[in-house]
Amino acid sequence: MVEIELDGQKVEVAEGSMVMHAAEKAGTYIPHFCYHKKLSIAANCRMCLVEVEKAPKPMPACATPVTQGMIVRTKSDKAIAAQKSVMEFLLINHPLDCPICDQGGECQLQDLAVGYGGSRSRYEEEKRVVFHKEVGPLISMEEMSRCIHCTRCVRFGQEVAGAMELGMSHRGEHAEIETFLGQTIDSELSGNMIDICPVGALTSKPFRYHARTWELSRRKSVAAHDSSGANLIVQVKNNQVMRVVPLENEDVNECWIADRERFSYEALNGPERLTQPMLKQGGEWKTVDWQTALEYVANGLRNIQRDHGASSIGALVSPHSTVEELYLAGALMRGLGSDNIDYRLRNAEFGAAEGVRTLGTSIASLSTLQRVLVVGSNLRKDHPLFALRVRHAVRHGAQLNVVTDPAAFSHADAWAMPVANAVVTDAFAWAQTLADLAVAIAAEKGVDAPCAGTATAQAQAMAKSLLGGERKALLLGNAAAHHGNASTLLALANWIGAQTGASVGYLTEAANTVGAQWVGAQPQTGGKHAGQMLAGGLKAALLLNTEPEFDSAAGAAAAKALGQAEMVVTLSPFKANMAFSDVLLPIAPFTETSGSFVNAEGRLQSFHAVVKPLAETRPAWKVLRVLANLLEIPGVAFETSQDVLARATAQPLAASNTTRAAINLSGTTTPAPSVASIYQLDGTVRRAPSLQLTADARQEVTS
Repeated sequence: MVEIELDGQKVEVAEGSMVMHAAEKAGTYIPHFCYHKKLSIAANCRMCLVEVEKAPKPMPACATPVTQGMIVRTKSDKAIAAQKSVMEFLLINHPLDCPICDQGGECQLQDLAVGYGGSRSRYEEEKRVVFHKEVGPLISMEEMSRCIHCTRCVRFGQEVAGAMELGMSHRGEHAEIETFLGQTIDSELSGNMIDICPVGALTSKPFRYHARTWELSRRKSVAAHDSSGANLIVQVKNNQVMRVVPLENEDVNECWIADRERFSYEALNGPERLTQPMLKQGGEWKTVDWQTALEYVANGLRNIQRDHGASSIGALVSPHSTVEELYLAGALMRGLGSDNIDYRLRNAEFGAAEGVRTLGTSIASLSTLQRVLVVGSNLRKDHPLFALRVRHAVRHGAQLNVVTDPAAFSHADAWAMPVANAVVTDAFAWAQTLADLAVAIAAEKGVDAPCAGTATAQAQAMAKSLLGGERKALLLGNAAAHHGNASTLLALANWIGAQTGASVGYLTEAANTVGAQWVGAQPQTGGKHAGQMLAGGLKAALLLNTEPEFDSAAGAAAAKALGQAEMVVTLSPFKANMAFSDVLLPIAPFTETSGSFVNAEGRLQSFHAVVKPLAETRPAWKVLRVLANLLEIPGVAFETSQDVLARATAQPLAASNTTRAAINLSGTTTPAPSVASIYQLDGTVRRAPSLQLTADARQEVTS
């Protein structure tokens, strides 16, 4: 540790720290633009100049290492004069467009100019003009004349997102930030560049000119798509969501969010919102009141239960639904005498419940891993925030090993990080690949292998990697969870983890996959699983927040099978499943209801509604509770979502990534179902116009 004196205060910081770090620890603010705690030091802007005793000139606080006994003054006349001179320099060419600038009110340059800018300029020459750039549907670079060349966006792409999509061309007054060769910005984390831009050079294209920052109310929430459980600030005007930005939480999402969390709000205000209950009569849809719709559903379920038995009724539920909604859906089904409820819509194998599958380690620990094995995942696209942390670990020396299919690893740079060893093969060969790895590990350690296999050169290289280091994790992705031989993949992963000292866990697909398991949103006593229900045989189906045609492994066949049921009830925020549904009940999306999600690591996070439900929309937990009351199901008379949560989580989370299944390599001919891609994951994302214009979405449509 090194002790310095900062503005008369003794501060102790780690050796190698910069003066800026010492100031942060002491609670002293030093004005800056290019410095960001999550990015490398560039020392471009020079706004953080401070006086260092015995130094001949002011020094940049962000790039000046501390030394024992150093005396620093951040508010001396010399430091203030230097900072004011830098501000004058920055404003020489800056356009005087604050009144119309869409960044006005949250512009770092504007804020600091108040304290460090002059009342008039000494420069009368014409200001330089930088022409706008077209970089895609999410980020606007219309006013690049505002850019002060802090290079935060460049460093973010290179260091955090892993793809250097922006760079600086030319020098001096001709310098420009651009993508080069007319390319677009296609990173799944690109929206974070908007947040870290200290001026109005990079702005949100969907939000642009929709509201001023001081008109917005800010309310906390939790991501409804990402299994990281990213913390959000939802900004609201006139009871309408206008913008979504990250809420900093170092243990979960740091200060970043994925683009699907940031821009999917467009669907909430879109034309496909379902605003009134609807019944199909004579092949035509008619709007009705809630009482009529709920009584129609209750009478229909009661009649089908009487005529065909409770086992003919089932519920297909989305893992993007809240804990409270999933619990009440299960209570409704079991109250009718049916165990037919499942969230595993994309699975090909349906084993008995053996505990809650989680990440197996903390999200924060992903940043400090030394060895990683990822199986059956397109990590960068499926889980952008997890990929961000693994990328950080790799940048600091970790070795990443991959077993996945060609679609998820099309080329060496597909994951935007160095990969030490990769086995890229079709899904049916994954179990044999892990078996080969197990044999190689057994040979290295001199123990018995759990199965037959061949210690190939790739397996040996991967084994040596995993046997090295200390902090390790084996992560099973979406395709591994959906795999036709998922239990064998897990059994092999557990053996490898035990022999190498690695944690074993699932990255988990959706915002509440873990919560769905926790509250028993899957058959508990032998009921029909999702595969059986999607194959037909149900006389009545409840679809909670899901569109089986797009959300299930059955695809178009699901619509045909459900079309044979006597009654299909869809609870959705959107006009969904209209081809085969008989009733549409408008339920609130996560922004219009209170609820809870459990993220991949098992962290329970609750949230409140940020806006009022649209028109006749109602929270799904209330709809399910009233429906249960009409069916005279006992034990569901809850007054608030907190009451439901307390009942749903009365049993502690029993996380267990072990399995009783035997290793069965003969079953590997069953491939994994196709995995939903990044902008097709759920109904809200599918209906976000800007996201559907991105390069990722276009590739999904054409692939």
